[in-house]
Amino acid sequence: MRLHVGCAMWTLKSWQGRFLPHPLPVGERLRAYATWCNAVEGNTTFYATPARSTVESWARQTGPDFRLVVKLPRTITHEGRLTGVEEELRSFLEAIEPLGPRAHALWVQLPGSFAPTDLGTLAGFLRGLPRSYRYAVEVRHRAFFEDERSGRFLERVLAGVGAEWVPFDTVTLFQSPPTSDAERDAWTKKPRVPRRSVALTDRPIVRYLGRDATERTIEGWRQWIDTVTEWLREGRSPTVFIHTPDNADAPMLARRFHDDVRARLPEVEPLPEPMPAEPLTLF
Repeated sequence: MRLHVGCAMWTLKSWQGRFLPHPLPVGERLRAYATWCNAVEGNTTFYATPARSTVESWARQTGPDFRLVVKLPRTITHEGRLTGVEEELRSFLEAIEPLGPRAHALWVQLPGSFAPTDLGTLAGFLRGLPRSYRYAVEVRHRAFFEDERSGRFLERVLAGVGAEWVPFDTVTLFQSPPTSDAERDAWTKKPRVPRRSVALTDRPIVRYLGRDATERTIEGWRQWIDTVTEWLREGRSPTVFIHTPDNADAPMLARRFHDDVRARLPEVEPLPEPMPAEPLTLF
């Protein structure tokens, strides 16, 4: 029984010398991160399709059981809005091919303006994708969460191709006013939508955003501990990504989430031992 946990990135300046060894070549940072977490969000691909050689490096640094949830480029989802993007999609799929089984799901994050009236476009786009990958869709328009009919329609579209609905749980962030610059920035950028915790497939994906204060982040994820534990008991294989506004403690928090689930289900496979952040010495 395995639970996958991870962060929004695999390297951050504040992690160097604390969670990750420093100095560390760019081509070794994912390998070091993979000793902390067994999954990561592939957010960088949203901004540009990576070179195939870069993706080959990601594959070399991780084992086949490591999970990357790889975001489709914004040229496909936000600029093209899933229409007339065949060439961009072909280039992207060619680039990520070296990931093999590490590409846990291709992540279709849609803009907040993508409404229930656009679901026909989404359905056509998903039907045209190769079946060699799993797909996960994140929507941000409030109607999908507040209008029951719109939510059911989206679920039918996703079920038709075996795709998952990715919730981005920001409830904890917006429970009370921000107390740091990072939280204030997150308040202006993150979607304010109701929490959703229904799995459509056997591999649900959750994005959880807490606060910069560790205790508030942990308090806010209690419902997810219950939900993820139940999913595992049902035989599902979830992936949970832990965010905070500054992400300074994200690797530690991801492992804490994993520990909290293992406290309920000891049969969950443990995470690897983290690589030492400081070089080993003889004395």
